[in-house]
Amino acid sequence: MGIIFAILAGILMSIQGVFNTRLMESSSMWIASVWVHISAFLVCIIMWFFTGHKNMFSVFQVDNKLYLVGGIIGAFITFTVIKGIDKLGPAHATMLILLAQLIISYLIEVAGLFGTNQVAFQWTKLVGVLLMLAGIFIFKK
Repeated sequence: MGIIFAILAGILMSIQGVFNTRLMESSSMWIASVWVHISAFLVCIIMWFFTGHKNMFSVFQVDNKLYLVGGIIGAFITFTVIKGIDKLGPAHATMLILLAQLIISYLIEVAGLFGTNQVAFQWTKLVGVLLMLAGIFIFKK
């Protein structure tokens, strides 16, 4: 199921990035972002209502309060995705986004940051990142 969810996330993120970029063209960067987050908020409230009514404020019981800034990070993700797609196009922007995600995610795992299980550095993973980078250059040509 993890593979299916990951593939679905990639599909949805690609479509959402293009939709958000088109939305920005008819308004402004920040108004488009406001709409994206308000509509996401409404969907989340509806899903929360239908999937169980755990205390909405239980998120504040998290041990590390730093984790509460995920929504703020989400606003900047929306901004950077829209601007990246606007300047580079969907395919090129997505390739760079994925490369950055892979590198940072692996560094988080290697360092064991944010409560993740620490893993040992493997040179083969670095080779994989370099192959992705080569693929971006080949795809761009």
